[in-house]
This record gives sequence, C-alpha cells and structure tokens, in this order.
Amino acid sequence: MSFVQEFKEFAMRGNVIDLAVGVIIGGAFGKIVDSLVKDVVMPAVGMLVGGVDFSNLYINLGKTAYDTLEAAEKAGAPLIKYGVFINSIINFMIIAFAIFIAIKAINKLKRAEPPEPEPAPEPEDVKLLREIRDALKARG
Repeated sequence: MSFVQEFKEFAMRGNVIDLAVGVIIGGAFGKIVDSLVKDVVMPAVGMLVGGVDFSNLYINLGKTAYDTLEAAEKAGAPLIKYGVFINSIINFMIIAFAIFIAIKAINKLKRAEPPEPEPAPEPEDVKLLREIRDALKARG
C-alpha cells in the first residue's frame, strides 16, 4: 500500500472528518464567545463593580510608574496582567457552560437505541434432536 493511499484512507475516516469540522466550528465558536465576554459580559460586570475594566488591571513589577497598561506595555515594563487572567477565566466558564448546554441538547435529540431483541425460543424439533443426542450419548 502506497503512502498516499494510506494517508487518503486515514484522512477519509469519519472520525477524522468529524474532528476537522469540530475544530473549524470550535474556532468560530471561540470568536463568538470571546466577543460575548469582551463586549457584553465584562462591561456589565465592570459596571456592577464600580466601572472597573478588568482588562486594564495589572501589577507593575518595574520601578517606573505608568498611567495605563498600554503605556507600560509600550515601555516593555514587567507586568502581571491579572485583569486579562480574570477575563480568561470568565471566558472559559462561559465556553464550558455553552458546551455543557450544547451536549445536553444533543443528547436529548439523540435517538434512544432500540433494545436488543430477545432470542427466539428454540424450536421443538431442535429440542427433540438434542434430547435424542443426549440419550444416545448416555447409552454409550
């Protein structure tokens, strides 16, 4: 089997195609959730906690003071950007919740597998033949 043919068989397996589709949809879904967090959730949370923009919260490890995160970044100051970390945690929680809801919905839509049929009862002639066989073995 040639390398190209082997690769073609691998790439055309159903689960590889499903994975590729999942990655593409996941990337698009990630952008949607990122926008939801940055543009909808975080401004509302910031307003609730007194107008704080979490993405601008940081600890400057350098000796020079800066007015904004942007100015500190431009100067190359060593920073701990804990506000970005808070945004990432909220982003993760929203993604995890959305995936949970999606999987729950998919599981509801999934058809229940039919129960396995019970084996048919053994026909009378087969029972009789077995009895005859066992009787002949016993005689010996």
